[in-house]
Amino acid sequence: MVAQLNYTKMVQIPILEQQQVHTFSLDRLSLQRGGLLGPIQITYETWGTLNALGTNAILITHALTGDTHAHDTERPDDPKAAWWNLLIGPGRPIDTDRYFVVCANVLGGCSGSTGPASIDPRTERPYGMRFPLITIHDMVRAQHALLEDLGVRQLASVYGGSIGGQQALTWAVLYPEMVQRVVVIAASAALSAQGIAFNEVARQVIMADPLWNCGDYAAERAPATGLAIARMLAMITYQSEVSMDQRFGRHEARREEVVSPTAHPDLGGRFDVENYLYHQGGSLARRFDANSYIYLSRAMDLFDISEGFSSLEAALARISSKALFIGINTDFLFPAKHVRALAEKVSALGGDATYIELDSPHGHDAFLKEWEQMAVALQQS
Repeated sequence: MVAQLNYTKMVQIPILEQQQVHTFSLDRLSLQRGGLLGPIQITYETWGTLNALGTNAILITHALTGDTHAHDTERPDDPKAAWWNLLIGPGRPIDTDRYFVVCANVLGGCSGSTGPASIDPRTERPYGMRFPLITIHDMVRAQHALLEDLGVRQLASVYGGSIGGQQALTWAVLYPEMVQRVVVIAASAALSAQGIAFNEVARQVIMADPLWNCGDYAAERAPATGLAIARMLAMITYQSEVSMDQRFGRHEARREEVVSPTAHPDLGGRFDVENYLYHQGGSLARRFDANSYIYLSRAMDLFDISEGFSSLEAALARISSKALFIGINTDFLFPAKHVRALAEKVSALGGDATYIELDSPHGHDAFLKEWEQMAVALQQS
């Protein structure tokens, strides 16, 4: 039997005031796949000042397990203080002296926004797997409601990578009159079958954890083992063979060993890459909700920008903004050729599209690590 490690699960994070996270409430939202969800809470952070016309706003959309904290004003030069810290701030590519920058936690998330761990007002219990199926479209419509409430009339740019890139693309298609520029990073019109396969294995691992209990678990008895192993699998898809060889090779563990998700003993010692995966799995299990992981990864799978339109071309033809597509030459999850093909299709339809490719060993995660290349890329028109 698998040993269970009961990490403390942090959902609806208790450090909102420290991060100066704000909250927006919405009575209800009609969902793309049917039904209504409400009331809804969306947490967000802002930097800079909105001008009187409401036209200098930038929206940043986060990746799968990200949150609102894209920038940290107290430690602006620390790349670990916030997930896009070095790209945001006065004089930086996302210039907070010029723009009003917004980053919201997605619908379905667990960093303050309404998700499976939220209380269902009908039952006064957490939704769990009774939470409705949500899509990228639903996330974007909730963000749109938030921005309207903030007085934003025009988005100078929408930036996003990975599942955030799916959101950015959706913004350009659903609200072309509102978006002046869109930057889609490490994302395509739809996830590949291989990507869906990896996500499904991760979800099945979570569901196989006895503590998952069909999605009904208490915070103090969360399915940490399943979530940690799911994260381990995901981290492999975010890296590349080159980066793993450069960083870990076949070295034995060179740092203090961390407990594996199953707490079973090592077989003949431990490789450094194994230690890294155990650390990453445990870190996510301490801060993220397993059901949110299930729902958000499924939203990534279900995403197809052509849904609701007669064809992919019909959807992409709606894009009237300048569009920058950024691929990564070693990306395993969203291969660069798929991002390039999307840019070429937008251009062929008469759109103002540019494609840039990052040269990096870091795989899919390069947009969270290659600060100099990203800075140059984001400054492209």
